[in-house]
Amino acid sequence: MKKSTKDVIIIGFALFAMFFGAGNLIFPPFLGRMIGDQYILGIIGFVCTGVGLPLLAIIAATKGDGTFETMASKIGPKFSIIFATILFITIGPMLAIPRTAATTYELTISPLVPNLSPLISMIIYFAVNLLFVIKRSSIIDTIGKYLTPMLIVILTLIIIKGIVSPIGHVTSTGVTSVLPSSFIEGYQTMDALAGLLFATVITTTLREKKYSDKELLPMTLKASGVAVIGLAFIYGGLMFLGAQTSGFEIADLSKTSLLLLISNNILGNIGTTIIGIAIGLACLTTSIGLLTAGSSFFEKVSNGKLPYKINAIVISLISIFIGSLGVDKIVKISGPILSILYPVTITLIVTTLVNRILTNRKAVRIGVYTSLIFGIFEILPFIDLSFIPLAKSGFAWLIPTIISILIGYIIFPMSKQKVTNLC
Repeated sequence: MKKSTKDVIIIGFALFAMFFGAGNLIFPPFLGRMIGDQYILGIIGFVCTGVGLPLLAIIAATKGDGTFETMASKIGPKFSIIFATILFITIGPMLAIPRTAATTYELTISPLVPNLSPLISMIIYFAVNLLFVIKRSSIIDTIGKYLTPMLIVILTLIIIKGIVSPIGHVTSTGVTSVLPSSFIEGYQTMDALAGLLFATVITTTLREKKYSDKELLPMTLKASGVAVIGLAFIYGGLMFLGAQTSGFEIADLSKTSLLLLISNNILGNIGTTIIGIAIGLACLTTSIGLLTAGSSFFEKVSNGKLPYKINAIVISLISIFIGSLGVDKIVKISGPILSILYPVTITLIVTTLVNRILTNRKAVRIGVYTSLIFGIFEILPFIDLSFIPLAKSGFAWLIPTIISILIGYIIFPMSKQKVTNLC
């Protein structure tokens, strides 16, 4: 096998595993249960934000030097550093990393070792993380060669068994606005935000493997293609399994409990153990990727004053505390925060991808700040945005952002300052 082909597969598998964490396992089945026989629409919406956006995020970041800071620099150096810092804190020790630890405890550790306290579980979990993270040069190969194949085999087994022998009949739940709701639900995976972080890990790995700058984008695209195919298959399969429970009359079923219910119905008593192993692998690979990216970022932004290893330890300690809150509380906290971050992130990604068309830097800057303002407005209960098109679907920011960019072109028609061509 050619070296480049082998590297594409290994990096693609690693990227799949880093993306596929806690939210990727618990949200698709729960969404499938809610929408029932409309699961096809749900898959389309969820895959768009859960797979499409992360892919675009990686491509956008890779068009520069592989970092989010470079991509955001067209808005301004202060904005780039501030928003990147907020992004890394949110996707790192504040939400995503603790959620992987909490999910691992609830679905992997607790069912197998019921007497083990959450705190001890978190400490062990992050000790294992640090074993991988400290030697950052071998992270991608370790995940891609060993952890991901195990994860894919386990999940594929569950999905195929569930398709061949359905656990229930898919019924109508009467839910409306399935497509936009599925878009929003895809936000909760945080993968578009994570993609901006993982791009740095991927480009660093490719450079260590002696690939030139010209080869970075093609190799990243190929590796991302491997990850995207895997993610779309797993998301679709899990959502279909969730839809099979739409006729089950069980009240107050949590996201994690639903996953255990599905695995037990498909694989019997051993289902709890098997899904526990899958969840443990999925969460571990994601937290390793996020912990690596976050530690590297804070080392870089502090010009080495915050060493990589110290950053990894500090992020782990903070994550232990927040992870102890539990999955449901972390998900509840993440909703409003993601409603602010995603509009800005999507605007930055799209304007970077079409930077040869949107050449007016000031207009783009106005658009990004507009998306930020309306993202904040959407979470404030005393502000009514229902008169704006798409507001009821959770996209009140979209039309104002587009209009503001057009206005920017009108206000600054003679602007010679162009958006940096990151190609």
